Amino acid sequence: MTATLPLRRWQGDRGTYHLVQFEGSDAEALAMHARLHRLEFGKQRGFGSVKVTARIGDTEWKSSVFPQDKQSEWILLVSKKVMRAEDLAEDDRVTVTLTL
Repeated sequence: MTATLPLRRWQGDRGTYHLVQFEGSDAEALAMHARLHRLEFGKQRGFGSVKVTARIGDTEWKSSVFPQDKQSEWILLVSKKVMRAEDLAEDDRVTVTLTL
């Protein structure tokens, strides 16, 4: 799945995080994958997450996406290492490819 999304900043108790948020049909596909995983293995991963391989530009990494708002939105955190490697800043539109 590939989507072009705005890079957002979120200030948490333990620091600042950057993330992209999947919605619509992409979120539905992630939710379906999570449900199928739960049916196949009889349990869900921590926080209902789904393991993915993510790519932005030339940078690829293993991560997880996390459901928000009853799985109608999914969050992918983008690390500082990826931000530096791809010269990204808050509000940039980034093309993200996820492999489930």
